[in-house]
Amino acid sequence: MLFDSSIRKELARSFGATAIVLVTILVTMTLIRVLGQASRGNFNPADVMLVMGYTVVTFLPSMISLALFIAVVMTLSRLYADSEMVIWFSSRIGLARLLPALLRFAWPVLLAVALLSLLALPWAKTQISELQRQFAQRNDLERIQPGQFQTSSDGSKVFFVEKGDIGELKANNVFVATEENGKKTVISARRGYTELVGGDRFLVLEHGQRLESRADEPGVRVAEFEHYRMLVLEDPLRGRGALSLGSRPTLDLLLTPTRENLGELSMRLGHPLVALQLLIFALAYTRVNPRVSRTGNLIFSLMLFQILQNLITIGQSWIRQGRLDFGTYMLATHGGLLLLALVWLALRHQAWDWHTLLPSHRRATLAQGKAQP
Repeated sequence: MLFDSSIRKELARSFGATAIVLVTILVTMTLIRVLGQASRGNFNPADVMLVMGYTVVTFLPSMISLALFIAVVMTLSRLYADSEMVIWFSSRIGLARLLPALLRFAWPVLLAVALLSLLALPWAKTQISELQRQFAQRNDLERIQPGQFQTSSDGSKVFFVEKGDIGELKANNVFVATEENGKKTVISARRGYTELVGGDRFLVLEHGQRLESRADEPGVRVAEFEHYRMLVLEDPLRGRGALSLGSRPTLDLLLTPTRENLGELSMRLGHPLVALQLLIFALAYTRVNPRVSRTGNLIFSLMLFQILQNLITIGQSWIRQGRLDFGTYMLATHGGLLLLALVWLALRHQAWDWHTLLPSHRRATLAQGKAQP
């Protein structure tokens, strides 16, 4: 039908342009954020682009929903402003008739939002956590530069190498200072290198001296050695903990319905549901006077989007705290919002307005009717 094809083409153009703008803004903000985290030592600087890509994926469900919402609002606003809606209404095409046309365009976008939220979002968070864990557990000796003091990742050790590469069996005049449980140790050796035993990495020192002192004991213990081995890095796989809540697969959340898992599940299911609700809300409330600016619709749309996104976050927090049941929240919040949007659309379709339902307005209308001859 001409109506369906024309509105879908315009929606596609608006959605494409809006998505490009939003994704560009998202990538720029994410890059600044990731660069700041890398400068603080949270990520390897070489992995900045990977972390940025994974972070963008975690925000894509919200950004795609917003792009679809804005595209629908802007398309309908233009149709009203150019009086094209009047033509369609005179052809007996009401607002309810627009909903199937919008859904035929939007269902692939809604499906993409659901897949990103349920599958891609936990995967991206898992990759970010893995990169962060690997960088946090990296070998402290890999960061040592000749002639510079280097502190370990946990701050308990200080290394110094006069020249050479300690990982290539060429380090000379090695200095190591440690402080653990009130015990301070200073070790100096002529040569040093690393070796891997199982999954653990050890620092092997040759021909050196060890000084040990305790805060609760006077004096210093001095010992000389030919070979001395100290643990530098434990097996990263051995220290691997459980996945964080945001990184858990959606299937695991369903199979283990704890309060924390259900709270996370409500957030993931909320993204596609909110996208559908925003689509219907956009059709229900968008209305433009050709003589008035269309900025009001856009401002209200952004406020409505932010409110619904906050409801997702609040619901997740309340479910995790046990203040609200998962089923109650999903039915009351998402079911209630969907019902409100459909009722609003039905009222607009029947040409009812909120102020026409007020008793004072109805009495004034009846009075005008009686006054006419």
